[in-house]
Amino acid sequence: MNSAGHPEATARRGLELTPFRGLRYDPDRVGSLAAVTSPPYDVVVRPDGLLHLESADPYNIVRLILPQAATPEARNEQAARTLRRWTAEGVLTTDPDPGLYVYEQRDREGMLQRGIIGALRVSDPSEQVVLPHEDVMPHVVADRAALMRATRANLEPLLLTYRGDDATPATPALVERTAEQPPLLSTTTEDGFCHRLWSVTAPDTVARVRAELSRHQALIADGHHRWATYRTLRAEHPSPSPWDHGLVLLVDTARYPLRVRAIHRLLHGVPVHEAVAALAGHFRVRRLGTSLDESLETLAKAAGSGNAFLLAGDGAFHLVDLPDPGLLARTVPTDRPEAWRTLDATVLHATLLAHVWHVPDDSASHISYIHDTAATVEKAERDGGTAVLMHPVREEVVRELARQGVTMPRKSTSFGPKPASGLVLRPLDA
Repeated sequence: MNSAGHPEATARRGLELTPFRGLRYDPDRVGSLAAVTSPPYDVVVRPDGLLHLESADPYNIVRLILPQAATPEARNEQAARTLRRWTAEGVLTTDPDPGLYVYEQRDREGMLQRGIIGALRVSDPSEQVVLPHEDVMPHVVADRAALMRATRANLEPLLLTYRGDDATPATPALVERTAEQPPLLSTTTEDGFCHRLWSVTAPDTVARVRAELSRHQALIADGHHRWATYRTLRAEHPSPSPWDHGLVLLVDTARYPLRVRAIHRLLHGVPVHEAVAALAGHFRVRRLGTSLDESLETLAKAAGSGNAFLLAGDGAFHLVDLPDPGLLARTVPTDRPEAWRTLDATVLHATLLAHVWHVPDDSASHISYIHDTAATVEKAERDGGTAVLMHPVREEVVRELARQGVTMPRKSTSFGPKPASGLVLRPLDA
């Protein structure tokens, strides 16, 4: 069985993708399809971003994936009521036949990504069918699980990757052939991405794709918390049940390579001058008199020689590099492979957060994870905190660690482009 860029796997069962009856917006009932979509829930971290999405259209999907109310219980019940109302009113309608969905994203620069959306059998880590590469936060899993219980729906697909080969030609041929046909929907979101979706319902075609995918394993590119949520909910319901499967987008990165970007940290209540002062004797710190883009280029060069970070929040950028080897030896666990011990995220969490800055990383009140670089800097400057800007991890490092069963520190990477939320949902009661 081939893997997501890994050697032969030992699991007897591979990816088991099942067709489903998608729940989709009726384009005649909404202002525009673009206006009802959203980035994945964990990318919408800025309050102004949430308000922007809510203002875009009264039926924007963010009202389901990030409902707003006084308590978690009220939020989840509100999402469930909203979903039921939109379905009853015909704003969301269920497709007549179960199918797999071919999904395409294309940006203005020519970036093209295509994959297949379906309901994937939820597997245990010991099966090595779906390989995680990051840790998860239990409170986030609990939050997502409560939302899924209330709505009884998979509201947005995870992003998984696998590596196709010449022995499995039917799936890429199907994807490319389908992309030549008129789509179910086509819309361009404000980030410049054009999204198109098709449904594949022919039983023999679906059977061939399912047979080929059963020979592969996948790497979680985005959605570790939601995959952990799927596993939690599957364990709560006797099998067989709809909870045995979860909504995913599978992308063959042999044909459509993904981008790998960093996820930055925002330290709340830690002014930059305090963060810099605490580094004395532990790391080299240099104040850069350059723009954000130029500072990121400097970070990239420094990261080529070892651990490096950019601090921001006081109107300037501070390059942090050349850690004290003795400090790393005392603080970084030694029971993991060297590729893990030398990760920037490992050093940040094990050394800087835990021993230099004494910032707990298990609470949103202490630290936030933000994908957008400029937004991280702006929020740090506005709130008086410290932005820690990261350099992305190389994709081959991610895959090698996943193959070894070693998880990276949470929020170590950002694979993309991520699927837009709101194009197709999976109701568990359909």
